This record gives sequence, C-alpha cells and structure tokens, in this order.
Amino acid sequence: MKIAYSGIEGAFANIAAKRIFPKDELVSFSDFKSAYEAVEKDECDYTVLPIENSYAGDVGQVTDLMFQGQLFVNGVYTLHVVQNLLGVKGASLKTIQKVISHPQALEQCAEFLRSHNYESIEAVNTARAAKQVAQDADPTVAAIASEETASLYGLEVLAKGINEQQDNSTRFVVLSKNQGQKTCKDNGTFIMMFAVKNEAGALVKVLNRLGEFGYNMVAIHSRPLKSHSWEYYFYIEVEGNSSQKDFEQMVHEIQYRCDKLKIFR
Repeated sequence: MKIAYSGIEGAFANIAAKRIFPKDELVSFSDFKSAYEAVEKDECDYTVLPIENSYAGDVGQVTDLMFQGQLFVNGVYTLHVVQNLLGVKGASLKTIQKVISHPQALEQCAEFLRSHNYESIEAVNTARAAKQVAQDADPTVAAIASEETASLYGLEVLAKGINEQQDNSTRFVVLSKNQGQKTCKDNGTFIMMFAVKNEAGALVKVLNRLGEFGYNMVAIHSRPLKSHSWEYYFYIEVEGNSSQKDFEQMVHEIQYRCDKLKIFR
C-alpha cells in the first residue's frame, strides 16, 4: 500500500507512519492538504496526519480537512516526541544564534530558546529544518528535530530533550476511504464533529444528550467555519462504546440540533 504523510524523511509524521505501516511504501507530500487529497484521489491508500500535541494543542488545519473532506478515521496513534537541538559538526550551544523548526516544535522548546537567547525561525516541518541546517553548514544555525533526523542528515545532537514538557506526545490520525477499518488499537473512544443550528442552547443540548446516553466527553475544540464568519464547528472525543444499541438513537437526537454532523468510529 501507499501511505501519505506531510513532510520529508525524518519528520515526526514520517516516523509515526513508519511505525503504523512498517512494510508499506511511504509517500511524502509538502503539506497536510496534499497528503489528505492524495487519498481522496486514490493516489494513496492511507494518510497519517498530526491532530494534536499534548503541549501545543490541536492542529487546526487537519481538523478542518476532516470536517470538510470525505475520508474516515481508521485509528489514532500516539507518538512520544523528544525534541533535540541539532547542529553541524563544530557547532556548540555557544556558537548557535538562530534555531529553525516547525512552529509547534519552537513553541514546545520556547523556554530553552529564551534561556539561551536564540532567535526562532519557522520552517515547514522539523525534518526540513534539519536538512536546511545540514545544507547551509553554518555553525551559528541549529534545528529542532528528532535524533533519527540527526543521523539522516549528518548532524550532531547539541542538546537532548529540550522540550519544556517531558511528557510530550503527538497524536496522529490515520485516514482512508474505508469506514470502520481499524489500523491502530481502539482505545474505546470515537470522534464527533458538528456545527450546531443557530438557536439558543443548541450546543448545550447536544452535549447533554451525550451524557444522558451514558457517554463521557473527554476533549472538545472549536474551529471557525470557513463558509460563515463568526460561526464555529466543534471537534469532540467521546469515551464509550459506539456499537451499543442506543447509539443510533443518540445520533438521531443530536442530528436534530446540528446543521452538519460527522462521526468517526
């Protein structure tokens, strides 16, 4: 099979995809949308995209694609993330002046960067930042990326585990055209995405129905609707068995309050 991901070899998405699909062909794309559309267009079988980091929060671009697109969720995989400062041979903490990485990686390591008075420069992803540092061969510039990336591009690890939160992890969602086909271990949750009707108490009524049917909401995020200014859709993760007999009844009652409802289970 062909597995799409955003980034290049050594990026955390590449590492996650390799662990989920160790025997399949990984296909690199320059951005989340291209990786998502590759599956929609049948160019790839699955795509692996980051959905949330434990420190920096949700990846809004990916949830937007999930809400607007046609793919189904086949699993959620958690990757423990250790950020490292990488530089060329001869570089040291004292020679570094600028640090390049993905915005979320920079945010995860913000305290380390401040303490060393390093200038932050954003890159498309961590692996591209490492590749750029290797190509430029400038001892004043470093990248934040994984140890795997250091070995790929011949860089040295100048400082290990520089992310502020040591229990740092990123959750990746596996998407395809196949509904109900699990690629990762089911953790007993399902995902709901919806935009409520413009009426008083609509959101509260939706959330209350979940509780009344015995489901526990473990996460909620809101994102602006692209089609309507100052209106939002909601992403929630729900703990509970989506195959129990009253699930369809709950969905029916929630659907009544929504303009759009998508359920991934």
